[in-house]
Amino acid sequence: MRVTPQQGRRKPWYFGIFAGLMSQNPKSHAEIARRRTFGIISHPDAGKTTLTEKLLLYGGAIQEAGAVKSNKVKKGATSDFMEIERQRGISVATSVMGFEYKNRKINILDTPGHQDFAEDTYRTLTAVDSAIVVIDVAKGVEAQTKKLVEVCRMRNTPIIVFINKLDREGRDAYDLLDEIEQDLGLKVCPLSWPLGMGVDFKGVYNLYTNNLRMYEEHHKQKRTPSYAVESPTDPQIAEYAGEEAAQELAQEVELVQGVYPAFDPEAYRRGEVSPVFFGSALHNFGVEELLECFVTIAPAPRPKMAEEREVTPQEDRFSGFVFKIHANMDPKHRDRLAFVKVVSGKFQRNTNYLHTRLGKKLKFSNPTAFMASKKEVVEEAFPGDIVGLHDTGNFRIGDTLCEGEKLHYKGIPSFSPEHFRFINNADPMKAKQLNKGIDQLMDEGVAQLFTLAQNQRKIIGTVGALQYEVIQYRLEHEYGAKCSYEPYNAYKACWIESQDDEQLAEFSRLKQRYLAYDKQGRLVFLADSSFSLQMAQEKFDQLTFHFKSEF
Repeated sequence: MRVTPQQGRRKPWYFGIFAGLMSQNPKSHAEIARRRTFGIISHPDAGKTTLTEKLLLYGGAIQEAGAVKSNKVKKGATSDFMEIERQRGISVATSVMGFEYKNRKINILDTPGHQDFAEDTYRTLTAVDSAIVVIDVAKGVEAQTKKLVEVCRMRNTPIIVFINKLDREGRDAYDLLDEIEQDLGLKVCPLSWPLGMGVDFKGVYNLYTNNLRMYEEHHKQKRTPSYAVESPTDPQIAEYAGEEAAQELAQEVELVQGVYPAFDPEAYRRGEVSPVFFGSALHNFGVEELLECFVTIAPAPRPKMAEEREVTPQEDRFSGFVFKIHANMDPKHRDRLAFVKVVSGKFQRNTNYLHTRLGKKLKFSNPTAFMASKKEVVEEAFPGDIVGLHDTGNFRIGDTLCEGEKLHYKGIPSFSPEHFRFINNADPMKAKQLNKGIDQLMDEGVAQLFTLAQNQRKIIGTVGALQYEVIQYRLEHEYGAKCSYEPYNAYKACWIESQDDEQLAEFSRLKQRYLAYDKQGRLVFLADSSFSLQMAQEKFDQLTFHFKSEF
Protein backbone atom coordinates (compact mmCIF):
# COMPACT_ATOMS: atom_id res chain seq x y z
CA MET A 1 0.00 0.00 0.00
CA ARG A 2 1.34 3.42 -0.95
CA VAL A 3 0.66 6.03 1.72
CA THR A 4 -0.10 9.60 0.68
CA PRO A 5 0.99 12.53 2.87
CA GLN A 6 -2.70 13.22 3.67
CA GLN A 7 -3.21 9.68 4.91
CA GLY A 8 0.06 9.85 6.82
CA ARG A 9 -1.13 12.81 8.89
CA ARG A 10 -4.10 10.81 10.15
CA LYS A 11 -1.90 7.93 11.35
CA PRO A 12 -0.19 7.68 14.76
CA TRP A 13 3.33 9.13 15.05
CA TYR A 14 4.93 5.68 15.00
CA PHE A 15 3.27 4.69 11.70
CA GLY A 16 6.17 5.98 9.59
CA ILE A 17 8.65 3.71 11.35
CA PHE A 18 6.67 0.56 10.59
CA ALA A 19 5.19 1.51 7.22
CA GLY A 20 7.87 -0.33 5.29
CA LEU A 21 7.57 -3.47 7.40
CA MET A 22 3.79 -3.54 6.92
CA SER A 23 4.00 -3.26 3.12
CA GLN A 24 6.34 -6.23 2.48
CA ASN A 25 6.53 -5.52 -1.26
CA PRO A 26 8.19 -8.68 -2.70
CA LYS A 27 9.46 -7.01 -5.89
CA SER A 28 11.07 -4.13 -4.00
CA HIS A 29 12.72 -6.50 -1.53
CA ALA A 30 14.14 -8.61 -4.36
CA GLU A 31 15.48 -5.50 -6.12
CA ILE A 32 17.12 -4.24 -2.91
CA ALA A 33 18.76 -7.63 -2.29
CA ARG A 34 20.46 -7.61 -5.69
CA ARG A 35 21.93 -4.08 -5.39
CA ARG A 36 25.64 -3.60 -4.68
CA THR A 37 26.81 0.02 -4.35
CA PHE A 38 30.49 0.62 -3.67
CA GLY A 39 33.25 3.16 -4.04
CA ILE A 40 36.78 2.60 -5.32
CA ILE A 41 39.39 4.56 -3.37
CA SER A 42 43.17 4.84 -3.43
CA HIS A 43 46.17 7.13 -3.50
CA PRO A 44 46.70 8.72 -6.96
CA ASP A 45 48.27 6.41 -9.55
CA ALA A 46 47.51 3.15 -7.74
CA GLY A 47 45.32 2.06 -10.66
CA LYS A 48 41.87 2.86 -9.30
CA THR A 49 40.31 4.18 -12.52
CA THR A 50 41.91 1.36 -14.55
CA LEU A 51 40.32 -1.16 -12.18
CA THR A 52 36.95 0.58 -12.67
CA GLU A 53 37.35 0.21 -16.43
CA LYS A 54 38.03 -3.52 -16.17
CA LEU A 55 35.06 -4.08 -13.86
CA LEU A 56 32.87 -2.36 -16.46
CA LEU A 57 34.45 -4.54 -19.13
CA TYR A 58 33.55 -7.73 -17.26
CA GLY A 59 30.05 -6.42 -16.66
CA GLY A 60 29.58 -5.83 -20.38
CA ALA A 61 28.97 -2.13 -19.79
CA ILE A 62 31.76 -1.21 -22.22
CA GLN A 63 33.36 -3.09 -25.11
CA GLU A 64 36.88 -1.70 -24.85
CA ALA A 65 38.81 -0.52 -21.81
CA GLY A 66 40.91 2.65 -21.96
CA ALA A 67 43.83 3.01 -19.58
CA VAL A 68 43.98 6.50 -18.15
CA LYS A 69 47.72 7.00 -18.43
CA SER A 70 48.71 4.68 -21.28
CA ASN A 71 49.92 6.42 -24.42
CA LYS A 72 49.38 3.20 -26.34
CA VAL A 73 45.65 3.34 -25.75
CA LYS A 74 44.20 6.43 -27.37
CA LYS A 75 40.73 5.84 -25.98
CA GLY A 76 40.27 7.72 -22.68
CA ALA A 77 38.95 6.05 -19.57
CA THR A 78 35.15 5.88 -19.46
CA SER A 79 34.95 7.23 -15.91
CA ASP A 80 37.23 10.22 -16.69
CA PHE A 81 34.86 12.09 -18.98
CA MET A 82 35.89 15.67 -18.17
CA GLU A 83 38.41 17.13 -20.62
CA ILE A 84 40.82 18.21 -17.87
CA GLU A 85 40.84 14.62 -16.55
CA ARG A 86 41.91 13.31 -19.95
CA GLN A 87 44.70 15.89 -20.15
CA ARG A 88 46.02 15.30 -16.65
CA GLY A 89 45.50 11.52 -16.54
CA ILE A 90 43.85 11.80 -13.12
CA SER A 91 40.29 11.76 -11.81
CA VAL A 92 39.13 15.12 -10.42
CA ALA A 93 35.43 14.32 -9.95
CA THR A 94 33.49 11.34 -8.71
CA SER A 95 31.96 9.33 -11.56
CA VAL A 96 28.91 7.11 -11.18
CA MET A 97 28.49 3.97 -13.26
CA GLY A 98 25.96 1.18 -13.16
CA PHE A 99 25.83 -2.21 -14.85
CA GLU A 100 24.26 -5.65 -14.53
CA TYR A 101 26.39 -8.68 -13.62
CA LYS A 102 25.04 -12.17 -12.83
CA ASN A 103 21.62 -10.85 -11.81
CA ARG A 104 23.20 -8.20 -9.60
CA LYS A 105 22.82 -4.46 -10.19
CA ILE A 106 26.29 -3.03 -9.57
CA ASN A 107 26.74 0.71 -8.89
CA ILE A 108 30.37 1.90 -8.92
CA LEU A 109 31.48 5.30 -7.68
CA ASP A 110 34.99 6.01 -8.99
CA THR A 111 36.41 8.74 -6.76
CA PRO A 112 39.30 11.19 -7.17
CA GLY A 113 42.50 9.84 -5.63
CA HIS A 114 44.36 13.13 -5.60
CA GLN A 115 44.43 14.67 -2.12
CA ASP A 116 43.39 18.06 -3.52
CA PHE A 117 39.96 16.56 -4.27
CA ALA A 118 39.59 14.58 -1.06
CA GLU A 119 36.44 16.42 0.02
CA ASP A 120 34.53 15.08 -3.00
CA THR A 121 35.68 11.58 -2.04
CA TYR A 122 34.65 12.01 1.62
CA ARG A 123 31.15 13.01 0.53
CA THR A 124 30.95 10.12 -1.92
CA LEU A 125 31.79 7.64 0.84
CA THR A 126 28.52 8.63 2.55
CA ALA A 127 26.67 7.15 -0.45
CA VAL A 128 28.37 3.73 -0.63
CA ASP A 129 27.60 0.49 1.19
CA SER A 130 31.12 -0.92 0.78
CA ALA A 131 34.51 0.07 -0.64
CA ILE A 132 37.42 -1.40 -2.60
CA VAL A 133 40.83 0.02 -1.66
CA VAL A 134 43.49 -0.21 -4.39
CA ILE A 135 47.14 -0.43 -3.28
CA ASP A 136 50.21 -0.27 -5.52
CA VAL A 137 52.37 -3.34 -4.87
CA ALA A 138 55.56 -1.28 -5.16
CA LYS A 139 54.50 1.74 -3.07
CA GLY A 140 52.35 0.04 -0.44
CA VAL A 141 50.17 2.12 1.87
CA GLU A 142 50.36 5.84 0.99
CA ALA A 143 49.17 8.98 2.78
CA GLN A 144 45.88 9.49 0.95
CA THR A 145 44.97 5.81 1.35
CA LYS A 146 45.22 6.22 5.15
CA LYS A 147 42.84 9.20 5.20
CA LEU A 148 40.23 7.52 3.01
CA VAL A 149 40.31 4.22 4.91
CA GLU A 150 39.93 6.18 8.14
CA VAL A 151 36.69 7.71 6.79
CA CYS A 152 35.46 4.19 5.90
CA ARG A 153 36.34 2.83 9.32
CA MET A 154 34.47 5.67 11.05
CA ARG A 155 31.33 4.46 9.26
CA ASN A 156 32.15 0.73 9.62
CA THR A 157 32.09 0.50 5.82
CA PRO A 158 33.13 -3.01 4.65
CA ILE A 159 36.44 -2.88 2.76
CA ILE A 160 38.02 -5.22 0.19
CA VAL A 161 41.72 -4.63 -0.59
CA PHE A 162 43.05 -5.08 -4.14
CA ILE A 163 46.87 -5.13 -4.39
CA ASN A 164 47.57 -3.97 -7.93
CA LYS A 165 50.40 -4.01 -10.51
CA LEU A 166 51.69 -7.53 -9.73
CA ASP A 167 53.20 -7.58 -13.24
CA ARG A 168 55.81 -5.11 -11.92
CA GLU A 169 58.48 -5.60 -9.29
CA GLY A 170 57.14 -4.71 -5.85
CA ARG A 171 57.13 -5.33 -2.14
CA ASP A 172 56.94 -8.77 -0.51
CA ALA A 173 53.29 -9.87 -0.09
CA TYR A 174 53.71 -10.62 3.64
CA ASP A 175 55.29 -7.21 4.26
CA LEU A 176 52.40 -5.52 2.44
CA LEU A 177 49.80 -7.37 4.50
CA ASP A 178 51.60 -6.39 7.73
CA GLU A 179 51.73 -2.76 6.59
CA ILE A 180 48.01 -2.75 5.74
CA GLU A 181 47.18 -4.10 9.19
CA GLN A 182 49.47 -1.68 11.05
CA ASP A 183 49.05 1.52 9.02
CA LEU A 184 45.40 1.19 8.02
CA GLY A 185 44.16 -0.62 11.11
CA LEU A 186 42.49 -3.31 9.01
CA LYS A 187 42.33 -6.96 9.96
CA VAL A 188 43.14 -8.68 6.66
CA CYS A 189 42.28 -12.09 5.23
CA PRO A 190 43.96 -13.00 1.89
CA LEU A 191 41.50 -14.65 -0.51
CA SER A 192 44.03 -14.96 -3.32
CA TRP A 193 47.80 -15.40 -3.41
CA PRO A 194 50.33 -14.51 -6.13
CA LEU A 195 52.75 -16.90 -7.81
CA GLY A 196 55.81 -14.69 -8.12
CA MET A 197 55.96 -11.01 -9.04
CA GLY A 198 57.26 -8.75 -11.82
CA VAL A 199 59.17 -10.72 -14.47
CA ASP A 200 58.57 -13.92 -12.47
CA PHE A 201 54.82 -13.35 -12.11
CA LYS A 202 53.04 -16.54 -13.21
CA GLY A 203 49.52 -16.17 -11.85
CA VAL A 204 47.22 -16.07 -8.84
CA TYR A 205 45.82 -18.86 -6.69
CA ASN A 206 42.26 -18.16 -5.52
CA LEU A 207 41.91 -19.37 -1.93
CA TYR A 208 38.18 -18.57 -1.98
CA THR A 209 37.34 -21.03 -4.80
CA ASN A 210 40.53 -23.20 -5.04
CA ASN A 211 41.19 -22.00 -8.54
CA LEU A 212 44.47 -21.25 -10.35
CA ARG A 213 44.57 -18.52 -12.99
CA MET A 214 47.66 -18.25 -15.15
CA TYR A 215 49.03 -14.87 -16.21
CA GLU A 216 49.70 -13.93 -19.83
CA GLU A 217 51.11 -10.45 -20.24
CA HIS A 218 49.80 -9.66 -23.71
CA HIS A 219 46.50 -11.50 -23.51
CA LYS A 220 43.89 -9.44 -25.37
CA GLN A 221 40.79 -11.29 -24.19
CA LYS A 222 38.81 -10.73 -21.02
CA ARG A 223 39.88 -14.04 -19.49
CA THR A 224 43.22 -15.77 -19.16
CA PRO A 225 43.48 -19.56 -18.60
CA SER A 226 41.91 -20.78 -15.34
CA TYR A 227 42.12 -24.25 -13.74
CA ALA A 228 40.09 -25.80 -10.95
CA VAL A 229 42.40 -27.62 -8.52
CA GLU A 230 41.84 -29.61 -5.33
CA SER A 231 44.13 -27.59 -3.08
CA PRO A 232 47.37 -25.52 -3.09
CA THR A 233 49.30 -28.83 -2.98
CA ASP A 234 47.52 -30.31 -6.04
CA PRO A 235 50.21 -31.91 -8.33
CA GLN A 236 48.46 -30.35 -11.34
CA ILE A 237 49.72 -26.91 -10.31
CA ALA A 238 53.27 -27.99 -11.19
CA GLU A 239 52.08 -28.86 -14.72
CA TYR A 240 50.71 -25.36 -15.23
CA ALA A 241 53.19 -23.20 -13.29
CA GLY A 242 56.34 -25.32 -12.99
CA GLU A 243 57.69 -27.40 -10.10
CA GLU A 244 59.51 -24.57 -8.32
CA ALA A 245 56.54 -22.15 -8.40
CA ALA A 246 54.17 -24.92 -7.24
CA GLN A 247 56.34 -25.78 -4.22
CA GLU A 248 56.71 -22.12 -3.29
CA LEU A 249 52.93 -21.60 -3.55
CA ALA A 250 52.17 -24.61 -1.34
CA GLN A 251 54.55 -23.36 1.37
CA GLU A 252 53.30 -19.77 1.25
CA VAL A 253 49.59 -20.69 1.32
CA GLU A 254 50.20 -23.04 4.26
CA LEU A 255 51.82 -20.13 6.12
CA VAL A 256 49.02 -17.73 5.13
CA GLN A 257 46.32 -20.12 6.33
CA GLY A 258 48.19 -20.60 9.61
CA VAL A 259 48.66 -16.88 10.28
CA TYR A 260 45.39 -15.37 9.04
CA PRO A 261 41.90 -16.41 10.18
CA ALA A 262 39.44 -18.28 7.98
CA PHE A 263 37.26 -15.85 6.06
CA ASP A 264 33.95 -14.94 7.70
CA PRO A 265 31.57 -13.07 5.31
CA GLU A 266 29.51 -11.68 8.20
CA ALA A 267 32.60 -10.25 9.89
CA TYR A 268 33.46 -8.58 6.56
CA ARG A 269 29.97 -7.05 6.28
CA ARG A 270 30.32 -5.68 9.80
CA GLY A 271 33.58 -4.02 8.74
CA GLU A 272 35.69 -6.20 11.05
CA VAL A 273 37.80 -8.04 8.45
CA SER A 274 39.02 -7.11 4.96
CA PRO A 275 39.54 -9.71 2.20
CA VAL A 276 42.68 -9.16 0.09
CA PHE A 277 43.08 -9.93 -3.63
CA PHE A 278 46.16 -9.65 -5.85
CA GLY A 279 46.26 -8.85 -9.56
CA SER A 280 47.04 -6.44 -12.38
CA ALA A 281 44.12 -4.25 -13.43
CA LEU A 282 45.99 -3.02 -16.51
CA HIS A 283 46.23 -6.58 -17.85
CA ASN A 284 42.70 -7.67 -16.80
CA PHE A 285 44.29 -10.02 -14.32
CA GLY A 286 42.81 -10.91 -10.93
CA VAL A 287 39.86 -8.60 -11.59
CA GLU A 288 37.39 -11.40 -12.31
CA GLU A 289 38.22 -13.15 -9.01
CA LEU A 290 37.66 -9.85 -7.20
CA LEU A 291 34.33 -9.21 -8.93
CA GLU A 292 33.03 -12.78 -8.48
CA CYS A 293 33.75 -12.67 -4.76
CA PHE A 294 32.47 -9.12 -4.38
CA VAL A 295 28.99 -9.78 -5.81
CA THR A 296 28.69 -12.80 -3.48
CA ILE A 297 29.83 -11.28 -0.19
CA ALA A 298 29.31 -7.51 -0.47
CA PRO A 299 26.40 -6.07 1.52
CA ALA A 300 23.11 -5.07 -0.05
CA PRO A 301 21.97 -1.48 0.71
CA ARG A 302 22.29 -0.70 4.42
CA PRO A 303 20.20 1.45 6.81
CA LYS A 304 21.13 5.12 7.22
CA MET A 305 20.69 7.46 10.15
CA ALA A 306 18.53 10.54 9.69
CA GLU A 307 18.18 13.24 12.37
CA GLU A 308 14.81 11.72 13.28
CA ARG A 309 15.66 7.98 13.32
CA GLU A 310 17.37 5.14 11.44
CA VAL A 311 15.83 4.51 8.01
CA THR A 312 15.93 1.00 6.51
CA PRO A 313 15.98 0.27 2.75
CA GLN A 314 12.93 -2.02 3.03
CA GLU A 315 10.59 0.80 4.10
CA ASP A 316 7.73 1.56 1.71
CA ARG A 317 8.21 5.30 1.43
CA PHE A 318 10.91 6.84 -0.74
CA SER A 319 13.74 8.85 0.78
CA GLY A 320 17.17 9.83 -0.51
CA PHE A 321 19.87 12.47 -0.20
CA VAL A 322 22.01 14.58 -2.53
CA PHE A 323 25.70 13.73 -2.14
CA LYS A 324 27.05 15.42 -5.27
CA ILE A 325 26.09 18.12 -7.78
CA HIS A 326 27.71 18.38 -11.20
CA ALA A 327 27.26 21.26 -13.61
CA ASN A 328 27.77 20.92 -17.37
CA MET A 329 28.07 17.14 -17.68
CA ASP A 330 27.11 17.95 -21.27
CA PRO A 331 28.53 21.43 -22.01
CA LYS A 332 26.32 21.72 -25.12
CA HIS A 333 23.18 21.69 -22.99
CA ARG A 334 24.49 23.43 -19.84
CA ASP A 335 22.78 20.78 -17.72
CA ARG A 336 23.20 20.57 -13.98
CA LEU A 337 22.59 17.29 -12.23
CA ALA A 338 22.09 16.44 -8.57
CA PHE A 339 23.23 12.92 -7.69
CA VAL A 340 20.75 11.33 -5.28
CA LYS A 341 21.41 8.10 -3.36
CA VAL A 342 18.13 6.23 -2.84
CA VAL A 343 17.98 5.14 0.83
CA SER A 344 14.49 3.66 1.18
CA GLY A 345 11.34 2.84 -0.76
CA LYS A 346 11.12 3.25 -4.52
CA PHE A 347 11.87 6.40 -6.50
CA GLN A 348 9.41 6.87 -9.39
CA ARG A 349 9.47 9.21 -12.34
CA ASN A 350 6.86 12.03 -12.43
CA THR A 351 6.04 11.63 -8.73
CA ASN A 352 5.92 14.50 -6.24
CA TYR A 353 8.57 14.33 -3.50
CA LEU A 354 9.17 16.71 -0.62
CA HIS A 355 12.38 18.76 -0.61
CA THR A 356 12.71 19.02 3.18
CA ARG A 357 15.00 22.08 3.34
CA LEU A 358 12.84 24.16 1.00
CA GLY A 359 9.59 22.64 2.28
CA LYS A 360 8.17 22.28 -1.22
CA LYS A 361 7.29 19.39 -3.50
CA LEU A 362 9.21 18.68 -6.68
CA LYS A 363 8.45 16.36 -9.60
CA PHE A 364 11.12 14.95 -11.96
CA SER A 365 10.19 14.06 -15.54
CA ASN A 366 13.65 12.94 -16.68
CA PRO A 367 15.51 11.19 -13.84
CA THR A 368 18.63 9.54 -15.20
CA ALA A 369 20.90 6.58 -14.52
CA PHE A 370 24.58 6.71 -15.42
CA MET A 371 27.30 4.99 -17.37
CA ALA A 372 29.91 7.68 -16.65
CA SER A 373 28.90 10.63 -18.92
CA LYS A 374 26.22 8.60 -20.72
CA LYS A 375 22.77 8.92 -19.26
CA GLU A 376 19.42 7.23 -19.77
CA VAL A 377 15.99 8.09 -18.38
CA VAL A 378 14.76 5.70 -15.70
CA GLU A 379 11.17 5.01 -14.63
CA GLU A 380 12.05 3.76 -11.15
CA ALA A 381 15.02 3.28 -8.84
CA PHE A 382 15.52 1.26 -5.67
CA PRO A 383 17.67 1.63 -2.52
CA GLY A 384 21.35 1.55 -3.44
CA ASP A 385 20.76 3.17 -6.83
CA ILE A 386 22.14 6.58 -7.78
CA VAL A 387 19.70 8.81 -9.66
CA GLY A 388 20.60 12.01 -11.51
CA LEU A 389 18.01 14.77 -11.20
CA HIS A 390 18.06 17.81 -13.49
CA ASP A 391 18.41 20.82 -11.23
CA THR A 392 17.70 24.51 -11.78
CA GLY A 393 19.28 25.56 -8.50
CA ASN A 394 17.01 23.90 -5.93
CA PHE A 395 19.58 21.49 -4.54
CA ARG A 396 22.58 21.75 -2.25
CA ILE A 397 24.83 18.91 -1.19
CA GLY A 398 23.21 17.16 1.76
CA ASP A 399 19.58 17.94 0.81
CA THR A 400 16.95 15.29 1.52
CA LEU A 401 14.06 14.20 -0.72
CA CYS A 402 11.29 12.08 0.78
CA GLU A 403 7.59 11.25 0.78
CA GLY A 404 5.25 11.13 3.75
CA GLU A 405 7.33 11.47 6.90
CA LYS A 406 9.72 14.44 6.97
CA LEU A 407 13.36 13.28 7.18
CA HIS A 408 16.73 15.05 7.30
CA TYR A 409 19.84 13.05 6.41
CA LYS A 410 23.09 14.33 7.84
CA GLY A 411 26.76 13.58 7.61
CA ILE A 412 27.86 15.51 4.49
CA PRO A 413 29.75 18.52 5.90
CA SER A 414 32.12 20.99 4.26
CA PHE A 415 35.55 21.00 5.90
CA SER A 416 37.70 23.99 6.72
CA PRO A 417 39.79 24.78 3.60
CA GLU A 418 43.57 24.90 3.69
CA HIS A 419 44.14 27.32 0.80
CA PHE A 420 42.55 30.74 0.26
CA ARG A 421 42.66 33.11 -2.73
CA PHE A 422 40.76 36.15 -3.92
CA ILE A 423 39.05 35.50 -7.25
CA ASN A 424 39.03 38.36 -9.76
CA ASN A 425 37.25 38.84 -13.08
CA ALA A 426 39.84 38.85 -15.88
CA ASP A 427 37.29 39.87 -18.54
CA PRO A 428 34.84 42.65 -17.51
CA MET A 429 32.58 41.80 -20.49
CA LYS A 430 31.92 38.34 -19.02
CA ALA A 431 30.98 39.28 -15.44
CA LYS A 432 27.59 37.58 -15.71
CA GLN A 433 29.11 34.32 -16.98
CA LEU A 434 31.76 34.40 -14.25
CA ASN A 435 29.20 34.86 -11.47
CA LYS A 436 27.04 32.05 -12.85
CA GLY A 437 30.06 29.76 -13.19
CA ILE A 438 31.31 30.44 -9.66
CA ASP A 439 27.81 29.96 -8.27
CA GLN A 440 27.33 26.57 -9.96
CA LEU A 441 30.83 25.22 -9.33
CA MET A 442 30.60 26.09 -5.63
CA ASP A 443 27.28 24.23 -5.44
CA GLU A 444 29.14 21.17 -6.73
CA GLY A 445 31.41 21.34 -3.69
CA VAL A 446 34.65 21.61 -5.69
CA ALA A 447 35.58 24.51 -3.40
CA GLN A 448 33.95 26.94 -0.99
CA LEU A 449 33.02 30.55 -1.59
CA PHE A 450 33.37 33.18 1.14
CA THR A 451 32.25 36.79 0.78
CA LEU A 452 34.07 39.27 3.05
CA ALA A 453 31.63 41.17 5.27
CA GLN A 454 33.67 44.39 5.05
CA ASN A 455 34.00 44.90 1.28
CA GLN A 456 32.10 42.00 -0.37
CA ARG A 457 35.24 40.65 -2.09
CA LYS A 458 34.97 36.98 -2.97
CA ILE A 459 37.43 34.41 -1.63
CA ILE A 460 37.66 30.80 -2.77
CA GLY A 461 38.81 28.26 -0.21
CA THR A 462 40.02 24.81 -1.27
CA VAL A 463 41.43 21.66 0.28
CA GLY A 464 44.23 21.54 -2.33
CA ALA A 465 45.93 24.00 -4.68
CA LEU A 466 45.16 21.97 -7.83
CA GLN A 467 41.48 22.83 -7.42
CA TYR A 468 42.20 26.45 -8.43
CA GLU A 469 43.52 25.22 -11.77
CA VAL A 470 40.43 23.06 -12.28
CA ILE A 471 38.09 25.97 -11.44
CA GLN A 472 39.95 28.30 -13.81
CA TYR A 473 39.88 25.70 -16.59
CA ARG A 474 36.19 24.92 -16.16
CA LEU A 475 35.17 28.59 -15.94
CA GLU A 476 36.86 29.28 -19.26
CA HIS A 477 35.84 26.12 -21.15
CA GLU A 478 32.33 25.63 -19.73
CA TYR A 479 31.18 29.19 -19.05
CA GLY A 480 33.33 31.33 -21.35
CA ALA A 481 34.63 33.35 -18.38
CA LYS A 482 38.19 34.12 -17.33
CA CYS A 483 39.43 34.67 -13.81
CA SER A 484 42.66 35.46 -12.01
CA TYR A 485 43.68 34.87 -8.39
CA GLU A 486 45.60 36.73 -5.74
CA PRO A 487 46.71 35.35 -2.37
CA TYR A 488 44.65 35.82 0.77
CA ASN A 489 46.40 35.14 4.05
CA ALA A 490 44.25 32.90 6.22
CA TYR A 491 45.07 30.01 8.53
CA LYS A 492 41.61 28.45 9.00
CA ALA A 493 37.97 29.08 8.17
CA CYS A 494 35.79 28.58 11.27
CA TRP A 495 32.01 28.56 11.31
CA ILE A 496 30.74 30.57 14.28
CA GLU A 497 28.01 29.43 16.64
CA SER A 498 26.98 31.84 19.41
CA GLN A 499 25.33 31.40 22.80
CA ASP A 500 25.64 35.10 23.61
CA ASP A 501 24.45 37.87 21.25
CA GLU A 502 26.44 40.59 23.06
CA GLN A 503 29.67 38.64 22.83
CA LEU A 504 29.00 37.91 19.15
CA ALA A 505 28.47 41.63 18.48
CA GLU A 506 31.76 42.48 20.27
CA PHE A 507 33.60 39.76 18.36
CA SER A 508 32.14 41.04 15.05
CA ARG A 509 33.28 44.60 15.85
CA LEU A 510 36.85 43.60 16.73
CA LYS A 511 37.32 41.02 13.97
CA GLN A 512 35.33 42.73 11.22
CA ARG A 513 38.08 42.53 8.60
CA TYR A 514 38.38 38.74 9.14
CA LEU A 515 34.65 37.94 8.93
CA ALA A 516 32.91 36.54 5.89
CA TYR A 517 29.75 34.69 4.92
CA ASP A 518 29.66 31.34 3.15
CA LYS A 519 27.33 30.52 0.26
CA GLN A 520 24.53 29.62 2.69
CA GLY A 521 24.87 32.93 4.56
CA ARG A 522 26.55 31.43 7.65
CA LEU A 523 29.08 33.57 9.55
CA VAL A 524 32.71 32.46 9.08
CA PHE A 525 35.85 33.65 10.86
CA LEU A 526 38.90 33.59 8.57
CA ALA A 527 41.62 33.41 11.23
CA ASP A 528 44.97 34.72 9.98
CA SER A 529 47.09 32.54 12.29
CA SER A 530 46.83 29.72 14.83
CA PHE A 531 47.71 32.23 17.57
CA SER A 532 44.89 34.58 16.50
CA LEU A 533 42.41 31.68 16.52
CA GLN A 534 43.57 30.48 19.94
CA MET A 535 43.26 33.97 21.44
CA ALA A 536 39.75 34.38 19.98
CA GLN A 537 38.68 31.03 21.43
CA GLU A 538 39.98 31.99 24.88
CA LYS A 539 38.57 35.52 24.93
CA PHE A 540 35.14 34.76 23.44
CA ASP A 541 34.18 31.74 25.49
CA GLN A 542 30.47 31.94 24.55
CA LEU A 543 31.29 31.43 20.87
CA THR A 544 32.00 28.00 19.36
CA PHE A 545 34.47 27.80 16.46
CA HIS A 546 33.61 24.86 14.18
CA PHE A 547 36.06 23.45 11.61
CA LYS A 548 33.30 21.89 9.55
CA SER A 549 30.05 23.42 8.37
CA GLU A 550 27.76 20.82 9.89
CA PHE A 551 27.25 21.37 13.61
